[in-house]
Amino acid sequence: MKTGCKFGTHRVIEPKGVLPQAADVVSNDMNIFDNEILIDVEALNIDSASFHQLKEAAGGDEEKLKASICEIVRQKGKMKNPVTGSGGVLIGKIAKIGPKLEGKIPVKVGDKIVTLVSLSQTPLRIDSIDRVHMKIDRVDIKGQAILFETGIYAKIPTDIPEAAAMAALDVAGAPAQAAKLVRPGQKVLILGGTGKSGILCAYEARKRVGPTGLVVGVGQSEKNIQRLKDLGFCHHVIKANAQDPIDVLTKAMEASGGAEYDITINCLNVPNAEMSCILPVRDGGIVYFFSMATSFTKAALGAEGVGKDVDMIIGNGYTKDHAEITLQLLRECPALMKLFCESYTA
Repeated sequence: MKTGCKFGTHRVIEPKGVLPQAADVVSNDMNIFDNEILIDVEALNIDSASFHQLKEAAGGDEEKLKASICEIVRQKGKMKNPVTGSGGVLIGKIAKIGPKLEGKIPVKVGDKIVTLVSLSQTPLRIDSIDRVHMKIDRVDIKGQAILFETGIYAKIPTDIPEAAAMAALDVAGAPAQAAKLVRPGQKVLILGGTGKSGILCAYEARKRVGPTGLVVGVGQSEKNIQRLKDLGFCHHVIKANAQDPIDVLTKAMEASGGAEYDITINCLNVPNAEMSCILPVRDGGIVYFFSMATSFTKAALGAEGVGKDVDMIIGNGYTKDHAEITLQLLRECPALMKLFCESYTA
């Protein structure tokens, strides 16, 4: 059995010299190297920006959506949306562990896991798509995938329903980063605050800002805005078009009494919202772009164009202990647990 690069470069077909995420094509031959893990895949949780784009391109037609996903994987050997560049995560059972890793990792054959690295870098083979869950960005499949030596994952907990845990772990980086960034007394604006990552961030931010801070959520759907209001995680929830920066700025400033924000968190699944995140933030403040629909060129040049000196953080989906932090939020907050069980269970 051959030894592979721990970062997975041995799987890259085109172009050579890049890591698997940046590659256009990777090998999805399911004969594993000695430092790889083979997974029998049960479902894909497609990244929200990617699923939104694919669903729109398919005109909401499930069969067209299935065909698009299969074609991407056939061409690329992985689920990397060519428009958004993003992937998602998968859930499955460990089928085989390479001898170099066996006994040295905290899982065994048969364990069910959620991968915490993007599908945009994960070698994947789809044998069939059994069902598409349009409302929760989930696709039930039969197939297999490869996890590299450096790939991160989490075992499915026994105290949280599987689909709810998968939905939360898919966006685990967002609330965990919020926990690192938000401080007592700060003003926090969350665009896409009504989605799963936005709701988790709102809960975490509310804890962190304390009694002297402010958390404002932004959404567009009346139903989802009311849901966020009912949860009580935000001091204010406003309806605004995230792709209209002046609309967001005007309403966000009204909600804060005219004060600029310390932090904006972008949890959207649509593009062209960069300036809506930047304009409400004070000089020296932070903009955290969790959304994979973000153009960092637009963000950097846009901030320059309006003379905003803000720290912009790329939405790294990983931070230390992010899986444990996010699952703990569901455990400690009955309202969150109820929401994820009701809304994201297939």
